[in-house]
This record gives sequence, C-alpha cells and structure tokens, in this order.
Amino acid sequence: MKQFGNIYIIAATSVIGGALFGFDISSMSAIISTQPYKCQFNQQGNNPVTGQCQGPDDVVQGGITAAMPGGSWLGALVSGVITDIFGRKTSIQIGAVIWVIGSILVCASQNIPMLIVGRIINGFSVGICSAQVPVYISELSPPSKRGRFIGMQQWAITWGIAIMFFICYGCSFINGSAAFRLPWGLQMIPAILLFFGLMVLPESPRWLAKKDRWEEAKDVLVLVHGKGDPHSQLVAREMTEIKEVVDFERQNADVSYIELFRPRMINRTHIGVFTQIWSQLTGMNVMMYYISYIFTMTGSGDDVLLPSGIQFIINVVMTVPALIWLDRWGRRYTMLVGAFFMTLWLCINAGLFAVYSRPATPEDGFDTAAISMVIGGPAAKAVIASTYLFVASYAPTWGPASWTYPAELYPLRVRGKAVALATSANWAFNFALAYFVPPSFANITWKTYVLFAVFCFCMFWHTFFMFPETANKTLEEVAAIFEDNGPGSIKWIGIPAWKTRNDRSIIRVERNLASSEEKIGIEHEHSPEPKI
Repeated sequence: MKQFGNIYIIAATSVIGGALFGFDISSMSAIISTQPYKCQFNQQGNNPVTGQCQGPDDVVQGGITAAMPGGSWLGALVSGVITDIFGRKTSIQIGAVIWVIGSILVCASQNIPMLIVGRIINGFSVGICSAQVPVYISELSPPSKRGRFIGMQQWAITWGIAIMFFICYGCSFINGSAAFRLPWGLQMIPAILLFFGLMVLPESPRWLAKKDRWEEAKDVLVLVHGKGDPHSQLVAREMTEIKEVVDFERQNADVSYIELFRPRMINRTHIGVFTQIWSQLTGMNVMMYYISYIFTMTGSGDDVLLPSGIQFIINVVMTVPALIWLDRWGRRYTMLVGAFFMTLWLCINAGLFAVYSRPATPEDGFDTAAISMVIGGPAAKAVIASTYLFVASYAPTWGPASWTYPAELYPLRVRGKAVALATSANWAFNFALAYFVPPSFANITWKTYVLFAVFCFCMFWHTFFMFPETANKTLEEVAAIFEDNGPGSIKWIGIPAWKTRNDRSIIRVERNLASSEEKIGIEHEHSPEPKI
C-alpha cells in the first residue's frame, strides 16, 4: 500500500486522536445544563420551585465527568506496553476502535451507571491516543518543527472542543433525548477516520530500528525527512544517531516502569510527569467542563451555551501562534510566560468574586450547589473577560507545550513507557479535578480560584529552575542534556535548566545547507556518547 511521507499529512491525520479528547470535553460541558440530559438522568427529581428536572447532584455529576479521565489514566499506562509490542501507529488504531465501542455505549445510555461505563471506555481510548500520538509525531518530525507538529495535538483538541460544542448547541433545540444522543453518536466519526487514515502512514522509524527492521526505518526517514533522497545529510545523521542509541541500549536489560525511577532517569521522569500535572492544575480543563456553571453565576441567563462557546473559539484561534512560533520561542520561555499570565487572571477572578459576589439562594432557582455564587453588573463582565483572557493565555503556551515537551525528554528505549507515565499523571489529575471542582465551588466558592492561582505561581518557579530547553534538538541530543558527566552539570540532573538555550543551527542541516565544516562542528557539539 502506498504511504504518504508528507509530515503535515502525518501530523494532521494522527492528531485526530487529540480531537477525541476535545469532543468529550464539550459533549459533556455543553450538555450538563440542558433539560433533556437532566430529565434522562434525573437523580434529584424535579425542582419544587420551577418544576424542571434537576439531573444528577454535584457529586454524581462530578463522578460522571471524572469517569472519562479515570479511564484515560488506565489507558495511558497500558499504552506504554501496547506501543512497545505493536508499534506507535497500531496502538493509536487500537485506541480508535475502543473509542467507537465506548461511544456506542454512551449514545445508548439508559441510566447513570451505563453512561459512566461508556465514558470509562471512551477514556481508555483517549488515554492510549493522547500518550502515543505525541510519541509517534516526535519520532517522525524534523527537530526544527517538532514543537509545531506535536502542538497540533493541542490544536486538534481545541477544534474537537469547538466543533462538538456547537453541534451540541444546535442539538439543544431538539426535544427529547436525541438532543444529547445525536452528538454522542456523531463523535464516532473522527475515530473511524483516524483508523483508516493511519493505514496509509508510515510507522515510527525509531520503533522499527528498535525491532531490527533497519531497512524499513531508513526507508521511512528517506520518505519523510529526505524527500525521497537516500543521500540526504539529515537522514544519514539521524540513522547514525539512532544506530548508536539502539546499540547502546541493547546492552541494557529490558525496560520496565521501575527503570524510570532510577537515579539517572528520575529527574527527567519528574519533569515529564509534572509538565502534565501542572497543565491540569492550571484549571483549564475543569473550566472547560464546567464553564456553563461559571457563566450562570455571572447572570448570563438561561442560554449560557452561546457565550460559553466564545471561549472555545478563543482556544482554537490562540493555539495557532504556538503552531507557528513554538519552535522559535522555545519551550521554557513559552511555559514561563503562560504561567505568569494565568496566575494574574485567576487572581483577578478570585478578587472579583470575593468582593462583588453574594451567596446563591433557593430563590435563584439553581439546580446544583456548585453554582454557589451570584455576581452582576460590571464585575460580572470583568469575570467573563478575565475568563476569556485566561483561555487566551493557556492556549498558545501550556496547551501545546504540555504535549510537546514530555515526548522530547526521554531516550528511545524508555520513551513509550515514560510518555505513557507522564500522560497518565495528566489523566489522574484530570480525574481528581473533574470530581473535585463541583464540590469545591459548593463549599469554598471563590477560594477555588485562589487555589488554582497558587498552583500556577508554583508552576512558574518549578519550570524556571528544573525544566531545560529542548527546542531544535534531535531527540538523542535532548537525552545528552541530562548527562551529569560534562562541565557545569549537576549530579543526577545534568545541565542546569536555566543554562540551556534554544539553538536553531539544526535548521541548516535539515535543509542540506550546512558546509562540511559546519556539519563537523554541529556533530561535535551535539553528539556526546549516549549514556543512560
């Protein structure tokens, strides 16, 4: 079967796996406030004042929402084993099949337990895809554009959120359970496209080399990086580096998750895990899940879906700058700027709610304790503006960087399991926060914003001191940053993070423009002996 080697086609097809996560976020956030959903899963009965269905209480709704990230946590962990055995591409296809099964159950849900089971299965699929799509893209991308292509995963998530949100908005005018069953059924379509689209794409050359399929590995590099030229400088360089790393790693025992916690690996393991943890502790995803609650507090009226949708459009648009310039900006600078501004907007929201809001009362007619505050007038408009600015700060920074960065940190032999572990941390915290936020708004109200602001403040300093720059380096060069046998390096840590730089000299090699002297200099600078 003919295979496509255009990296843009490869990335655009594989990141459909990210769109599945986006579909899930908005298919829940856009539906939880609608009457058809509340009446189908009407755990609390009807409101004695309005007579309308109240749906699940805040704890049960938190459990329904958290079922998906709970399944994703398990799927991400299992994906490390699946990808090492079957390959990066096949593991993503397995995830696509599982998504279709879960979507059928969710679409046909008759009660809350059936809905939760379907969402757990959907989550298992998202866990596999979200862990292995960045690995697949990172192992196929040229170094100078790796951030752009992995960042497309986040862009696909934002598109999935926006598309499904407006599908749900349109379906909200349908009477009966079709209002939520139709969008839950339509979310099978991207998974089907992903499965068949991957059939015409190549496997990761680094995974092929690891399995001693050297000719296939070289063919993939020639197809993707050499534009069909078997004598490409970049292909020759990457084949040499991959061979050195594979030969070295053959001398070591088979990899287990325990390997990631040994002294020489623990630093980069902690960085990858915390990159994903911090991306959740910004509060961005829980704001996406429960945005309708926040806009109800601001007095946006019964129809909160349309103003809520604006933030999903902002999310899509503001991710584009990162796709264009993330490799030029570098990872560190991008994450530091994002952490600073997200702290600012969260503090503003906390202050506005603390000073200008009042507690919700039964007369307000809210059907969940999570909608615990009421704010109006100019302060309400300021909350909405600050929420939009928060999204605009996350979208070009921690959104794409949190997927790009962990996939770059690890040597080949542990990369599949290491990224799976980091991604599982993302889903573990997504699960906890999805479950935590409704009771949090009910019990500590505006202090919920303070909590997330503190997380973003800590995230800034952790990034500054511990997260090294990885942009515009081959994956083998990134591994060398963590070696502690060079001048100025720190034991078990390697080169201090604040001393690392974004060196764009690799671009000349990719374009076959480097002179012989430059190539020798670049290879001498970036090719230390691999050591784990």
